[in-house]
Amino acid sequence: MWDGWPISRVIVLFAAMASLLIFIQVTLFHYRQNFRHWAMWGPVLTTPIIGLLLLALVFYNISILKTVTGIFCALGVLSGLVGFGFHVEGVGERVAGYRMQNFLVGPPVILPLMVAAISTLGLIGLYWRY
Repeated sequence: MWDGWPISRVIVLFAAMASLLIFIQVTLFHYRQNFRHWAMWGPVLTTPIIGLLLLALVFYNISILKTVTGIFCALGVLSGLVGFGFHVEGVGERVAGYRMQNFLVGPPVILPLMVAAISTLGLIGLYWRY
């Protein structure tokens, strides 16, 4: 099955699976916080769409699907970067501000960057030329 698959196809498959797994974690964290801010819906809505689009692209290399997937991956990068800013701000709003303890118990600062990184990996897989 894997014989003959180009590295770009494997990267797209990995990004699809990672995006779907991150969707579960992001949804659990934001549900725990009762979706207090509208921006919490961004990664909850985009990560499963990105994951499913990338997964579809692994099996169906259609140009319109590639274009739509690229747009959603770009939205995923943007969502992750904006989320990083919100999470850093959220840590600072806790009692005593930017102390190590607040980074441990506050919003996970790295998780939004993982959303951006996986979306970027999806873009790399989409537009890889070798």
